[in-house]
Amino acid sequence: MSIVGESGSGKTMTAYAILNLIPQGGKILDGDIRLNGKSVLSLGKSERREIRGNVVSMIFQEPMTALNPVFTIGDQISEAYQLHHTAAKKEARERTIALLDKVGIVDPDRRVDAYPHELSGGMRQRAMIAMALICEPDLLIADEPTTALDTTIQSQILDLLIQLQEELDMAVLFISHDIAVVSEVAGRVAVMYAGNLVETFPTEHLLDQVRHPYTKGLLSTLPRPEHRGKMLPTLNGFLNPADRMTSGCSFAARCPKSDNDCTLSRPAPKKVSPRHSVACFKADGA
Repeated sequence: MSIVGESGSGKTMTAYAILNLIPQGGKILDGDIRLNGKSVLSLGKSERREIRGNVVSMIFQEPMTALNPVFTIGDQISEAYQLHHTAAKKEARERTIALLDKVGIVDPDRRVDAYPHELSGGMRQRAMIAMALICEPDLLIADEPTTALDTTIQSQILDLLIQLQEELDMAVLFISHDIAVVSEVAGRVAVMYAGNLVETFPTEHLLDQVRHPYTKGLLSTLPRPEHRGKMLPTLNGFLNPADRMTSGCSFAARCPKSDNDCTLSRPAPKKVSPRHSVACFKADGA
């Protein structure tokens, strides 16, 4: 499952909510988050700690800021395993080396003792993946894991995530602002704007069956052969924090189809097919 949208649309905050890690000053007002049939919001602090890194793990956006610069890669990866499995240091180290090898880090016996600044961007991201998978979680949240990588390394990381998902039989929530990347990895796509889900659909609907003007706008900005030598299309306006608070459609201020109805109330999701829903008064075919 992938969540896609511009920066600031609420993708990462949604992931933090799943882990009950809302930053200071924020809180979950209503609704529920259920994991394996149990409400995450009803858990105590010790139960939440048991879930984080063990049942649900997260790959953060920028490994250089997520990794602690004064500890080795091996120490940081093995710490989670020791915490959740009360394993001896030697056992955790051996498991860490095996996992570094599994995620494609060359010479893992030596790299396990390396510090983050001694690794390339691609290797740091692989180390972050190893850290997230050390306890074999049921759910892996990948928060824009390829944003800071060049195209070749990005492709390798995406292939690795797909391979590991199949081998470990885990669910993956893949967060990205790049709808082209999403099309390669996800079975289902949820498009988010200003904190609201505006459209959800199976990936095979991406190219020719999307309905929401925002989703269509994201697709229109992708580089195509017919755009060669021309300015790429852009979405008018920008994502304004005030859009989250409006009583109407959060996308109305930028939408080419909006009218007064769109500013008066917020559209509820409406099914346009068994696996496809859209929240828009003016969506094609809605």
